[in-house]
Amino acid sequence: MNESERTSLGLTTRLAVDFETALARVVAALKAEGFGVLTQIDVQATLKEKLGVAFRPYAILGACHPPLAYRALTTAPEVGLLLPCNVVVEQVDTGECAVAIADPIAMMTMAGRPELAPIAQEARARLERVVAALQGVTGNG
Repeated sequence: MNESERTSLGLTTRLAVDFETALARVVAALKAEGFGVLTQIDVQATLKEKLGVAFRPYAILGACHPPLAYRALTTAPEVGLLLPCNVVVEQVDTGECAVAIADPIAMMTMAGRPELAPIAQEARARLERVVAALQGVTGNG
């Protein structure tokens, strides 16, 4: 099942694959658009360790496109509070994962700096291509 939508916070899609496969595909699709993963938080392991609770497989990736980050930071240094771009991969059902990517336009709007708009638009276009690439991959591959 592949579906996509845009929410007020970001772009989402679902993949008919297991968690590890979804995570690997997301990282590869980000890389193809020039994003690196700077951080990876294993929420399931963290909640187990810190609270002793069971939670579904859930990861938060901190994705960064260095040239865009540099442009944003040299335009408005305070934008660092909004970086990197968060990407969530979570298992929602057996063999199905949801992917959500923060919308850079929504994030940059919080900065109140109109000169960041072109940078945010380019970042969102790249992230929309990430979602499109994920949807182009079948669950059988």
